Amino acid sequence: MPEYVTVRVKRQDGLDSPSYWETFRIAYQPRMNVTTCLQQIALNPVTLEGRKTTPVAYDAACLEEVCGSCTMNINGSVRQACSTLVEALRKENPNEITLEPMTKYPVMRDLAVDRSRMFRDLKRIKAWIPVDGYYDLGPGPRISPKLQHQLYPYSRCMTCGCCTEACPQYTKDNRFIGAFAISLTVLFNSHPTGAVLKEDRLKELMEPGGISECGQAQNCLRVCPKSVPNVTGIAQGYRQVTAQWFKNLFSR
Repeated sequence: MPEYVTVRVKRQDGLDSPSYWETFRIAYQPRMNVTTCLQQIALNPVTLEGRKTTPVAYDAACLEEVCGSCTMNINGSVRQACSTLVEALRKENPNEITLEPMTKYPVMRDLAVDRSRMFRDLKRIKAWIPVDGYYDLGPGPRISPKLQHQLYPYSRCMTCGCCTEACPQYTKDNRFIGAFAISLTVLFNSHPTGAVLKEDRLKELMEPGGISECGQAQNCLRVCPKSVPNVTGIAQGYRQVTAQWFKNLFSR
C-alpha cells in the first residue's frame, strides 16, 4: 500500500486577512523535503476533507539552501523548507507535518512573508564595500589565511531570517537590528577595504535598536542553517563598539 504524509498548513489570504488552517494528504516519496510537499499540494490542491482550494503560497528560489528564501516554521521550529527532509520530520511527529509562516514579519499570503526589514537593516550597517569606479583598481590589500579562516563563516549568512525568528528580543514593534546584521558588521569591519566605513557601521550599532538590545539568548546560534557563529560575532561587535566609544570620548 502507498504511504501518505499529512501536511497541516496555516494559511492567510492577504496582509490583513485572518489566518486559518487547512490539511492535505500527499503521497510519500523517499528523500522528499518540505518544498516537495508544497509542490505536490500545488499539483492537486484538495484538502483532506476533499474540498478544492488554492495552492499554498510560499517563497523559494535556489532549492539548495543558498538563497534563504524558503524560511518557515516547520513543526514549531524555524527552518529551511528545501533542506528539511520529511523522513526526519516523521521521527519528530509521525502523524503530521505542521507548516506556519514566520511570526516576526508581515504575512503577505500563506507562508510567504515580507522580510523588507532585514534588507533595510543591511542598509543601516552599510553592508557593502565602497568603490569609486568599476575600472581596474589593481590588487587589493592582502589578507592573511588566518583572517580569511576567521571571517569566512560570517560570509555564509544568506539573510534567511532564522536568527531573527528565534530571537526573543527581535519583535515587530522594535528596531533591534538582529544577530545577522551584527555578524555582518564584524565581517565588513574586519576586511581591510570594508573598514573604510567602520565608524559608520559602529555608530549604527550604538544607536537605539543596536547591539545593546541583544539579550544573549543565543537562539541565533542554535537555529542558523549555515552555522554562522553569531554569538562570537556579537561578542566581537561589543568589543568594536566599546573601542569606538572610548575613541569618541577622548577625541572630543
